[in-house]
Amino acid sequence: MRTDAPTCCRKTSSGRSWKLRRSNARPPHSWGSLRAELVDVARPAYVFRVKLVAESFAWPFRGHWRSSWAPGILCIFVLPLLFIPLLGYAIAATRAAEADPSTGPPSWRLSARLLSDGLWTACAVLLTMLPFLLAWHPLAGVLMRAGASPSHDAWLAGVYAHAFAFSGLALPWGLVALLVLPHATASFAASGRPGDLFNFAAAVRGVRRDFARWNIVAAALVTGWAIGLACAGLLCVGIVAGVFYAILVSAHATASLHRSGSYPSAG
Repeated sequence: MRTDAPTCCRKTSSGRSWKLRRSNARPPHSWGSLRAELVDVARPAYVFRVKLVAESFAWPFRGHWRSSWAPGILCIFVLPLLFIPLLGYAIAATRAAEADPSTGPPSWRLSARLLSDGLWTACAVLLTMLPFLLAWHPLAGVLMRAGASPSHDAWLAGVYAHAFAFSGLALPWGLVALLVLPHATASFAASGRPGDLFNFAAAVRGVRRDFARWNIVAAALVTGWAIGLACAGLLCVGIVAGVFYAILVSAHATASLHRSGSYPSAG
């Protein structure tokens, strides 16, 4: 694009011919300055993304992390029995990351508050799962009648149908959980009020208010759990430590939703 385009015409002294008068003035915004301005605008958001993900992945190993890992791994080993204390510790870890993320995961302290937080969190998780649990068996029946099972045996066909139905419902449940649980958990950890944990409408409003920040947090959560589950390749024993690592990564990333002043907006 030429910046010396003709701007007007002027008459010669003889009055018989016209000559173009050209302007050498530069446009107010060149491409170089515009690109620099865009980079300056995008840099804080990029720094936020890199910093949040890096800090979330490193946070499980900060402070006196060994004292928190041993009880956590024990809870994973006997997960059905210690499911409530494990969820309570996840809330305590989120609360600690909101208060001071530089100290690392908190120590385990079995208390009434830890058990209460775990119980309320379990109820919230089950509430998000309830519609999909109710649809699981009917969907399996539909798949079984449609002949989706590769087996002709009635019992095996039912097993396959329920497995296919579970796989089909797991993804939408995961999306719903990612939509409402991070904001709800961060609010509950900060206030201690169970009502904040079940205020799904406020959680959705939080996502709409700063979608880019939630998107980064969701990416950190998904990546952390992918890394944790990938540890199953270590003789199937590494998944125990991997799941606890994913819980700690999730706690730190979720806490950033409440520490709104710690980073610039990701938008």
